[in-house]
Amino acid sequence: MKPATGKARVKRTASGRKVSYGAAGADVRPGTTKGDAYCARSYGQMKDHPEAAADPDSPLRLSRKRWRCSGKKSRR
Repeated sequence: MKPATGKARVKRTASGRKVSYGAAGADVRPGTTKGDAYCARSYGQMKDHPEAAADPDSPLRLSRKRWRCSGKKSRR
């Protein structure tokens, strides 16, 4: 089987807009130290970009959901 090409994830919103996010071939491991580091980093990005933090379909919010971020920590 061929590996998937392009972005890691693509989501269609209710309005039909396509949102692609994540690096190609990225490995998501929630509940690990790698996950905690991502959640802490993206928590700071949410403060810097309030418009992205307000939109539930923004790549930042979708990535945090995929990493299972709760504040600055990643849950299992």
